[in-house]
Amino acid sequence: MKRTQNVLLILALLQAASVVAQDRMPMIPTDKLTDAQKKAVADYKDLRKVDLNGPPWTVLLRVPDLVVPSLQMRLHNLNNSALSPKLTELAILIAARSWTNYYEWTSHSQEAITAGLGAAIIAAVADGRRPEQMTDDEAILYDFCTELIRNQSVSDPTYARALAKFGEPGVVEAASLVGYYTYLAMIMNTARTPLPGGAKSALAPFPK
Repeated sequence: MKRTQNVLLILALLQAASVVAQDRMPMIPTDKLTDAQKKAVADYKDLRKVDLNGPPWTVLLRVPDLVVPSLQMRLHNLNNSALSPKLTELAILIAARSWTNYYEWTSHSQEAITAGLGAAIIAAVADGRRPEQMTDDEAILYDFCTELIRNQSVSDPTYARALAKFGEPGVVEAASLVGYYTYLAMIMNTARTPLPGGAKSALAPFPK
């Protein structure tokens, strides 16, 4: 009897786990799109030259007016950032790690490597540790972003170092990157957006 109860308990836990992992907001079927959503899909394709078929855009489509402004921010980060691609990706990873967002982390950890960010730095951010042997610009950006996330503010010494290194445009850029990818992470965490094909992320949740 006890063994049967244990088996039933295990099955119940597994079922609960599958519910938790469920994608709450998958892509809306084409025949269910409203006119506003169809326009957002078309505008997205016109701007990015690819179909809207993946997160976070599939989630944002629930509020179609958010799609294009959010995409324009992404295109700015890709093409016109005041920070280098390496530093841009570091800021994104810091935000993704803070929110344990698997989708952002998986995508941008690969982009960070391509942009020249060291694997040891990426591994340290994933573990929640301050990376060792960072370059001066990496260390300044890391301290700025982590302080802003943890304290909801930036101290005068940290601000002064960032200002001297990156100028006002770079300071605003760093803060906006953390804010933008926090915004996307919050949306995807709410939607429980899974990784493509059921893949597993190397990013472990922080202890509660």
